[in-house]
Amino acid sequence: MSVQISLVSSKRDLRQFIYLPEKIHRDHEGWVHPLYADEFSFFSRSRNPAFHNCDTVLALAHNNRQVSGRIMGIINHAANERNGQFHARFCFLEAYPDGETACALLGFIENWAVGKGMHKLVGPLGFSDKDPQGMMVEGFGQLPVIATNMNFAWMNELLAAHGYRKEIDLVSYLVHVPDNIPAYLLKSCERIERNCHLKLMEFSRKKELKPWIIPIFRLINETYQPIYGFMPLSESEMKELARRYLPVLNPAFIKVVADNDNSPVAFLIAMPELSQGIRRAHGRIWPFGWIHILREARRSKLLTMLLGAIHPEQRGKGIDALMAVRLLQSAQKAGLTLIDSHLVMETNTRMRAEYERIGGTIHKRFRIYAKTLRTTDCPEGF
Repeated sequence: MSVQISLVSSKRDLRQFIYLPEKIHRDHEGWVHPLYADEFSFFSRSRNPAFHNCDTVLALAHNNRQVSGRIMGIINHAANERNGQFHARFCFLEAYPDGETACALLGFIENWAVGKGMHKLVGPLGFSDKDPQGMMVEGFGQLPVIATNMNFAWMNELLAAHGYRKEIDLVSYLVHVPDNIPAYLLKSCERIERNCHLKLMEFSRKKELKPWIIPIFRLINETYQPIYGFMPLSESEMKELARRYLPVLNPAFIKVVADNDNSPVAFLIAMPELSQGIRRAHGRIWPFGWIHILREARRSKLLTMLLGAIHPEQRGKGIDALMAVRLLQSAQKAGLTLIDSHLVMETNTRMRAEYERIGGTIHKRFRIYAKTLRTTDCPEGF
């Protein structure tokens, strides 16, 4: 092969790693820049606490002395111990469509994983399910949304030819905000509102949200155990996620249900989609990118769901209907017309049924692949 692989070992290497995708996807209509300020924090070993508990490697591919691809490998020891596995993960795979580069990068991570005693490689999957995950396999013509991957279709063909098979799919639903909220939701909402032991919290300022951030993440740790790729968040990881997302959240689209002790038992977090504003800003907030992002927040017609949970002991009581009604009312008030469910595990039949009950249809599908580690031979034709 003419492709050479090198480790990211300097600030210059890291800059090349972070900015390479915008060169590869220069003419890719469906691709959105990341927020580069967040990228430098995410890939910083000193600023991202997730690095402390994992073995990681970042690599660049060079073809004819030009950077032609990148990849990250992760071994999450806590996840492996928790699940009784010997898994490595790959993520942030990018390459020009020559096939050879992506193949070389995957082979590099496979060798690295074998050298670490791992038996299986899965991905795209980051430190946890909070990072962008899965390779898009359906929905290439749909609107991109924040915190999801956008790849070329040929990537799936290469992975299949390279011995990767489906591990699990995640689907995204598109829902039209109804002019009239369904009667069954209103009825359930009225019933739960008569429960004097629970109260719905709504917010108008970010300052009001801050006391709830860590309790919400603790609730996530309690409720997200069955989710593929989930690992309980440490206090430092909770603070890092809050730092990353709180500045762009709109308090009007956050709903919290608390008990008599003022502890959250359920929550929903959504936000008007900002991806088109981020694209116009080219991922750079300064000096003027923030203007594009702020404008998009005001004129967006799409609401993206980010996170939500109900404590297991509180399920089946209508709390989900209460939060749904209040969120739909907020969406109507803001003139939003569509909701993107974000990623839902294909096995989460309960949540999928709820989206389908209000008319949601699958418009995107993302796939996490897996390969048993035996060989790194590149298949013929790539």
